[in-house]
Amino acid sequence: MKIIISQTEAMEKKVWDEIIVMFGLGEDDEVWDNEQFILTEDQARELGLIK
Repeated sequence: MKIIISQTEAMEKKVWDEIIVMFGLGEDDEVWDNEQFILTEDQARELGLIK
């Protein structure tokens, strides 16, 4: 299973900082509010998005 989350959703769920690290993004990287990130089931569990 794949989980798709946008930057806005990640910020609302307070997992944006972890997403940045998981995807290797830096402070200088431009990310749109509606940009989507595809998480594996394990990544989503690690972030507490699913049980």
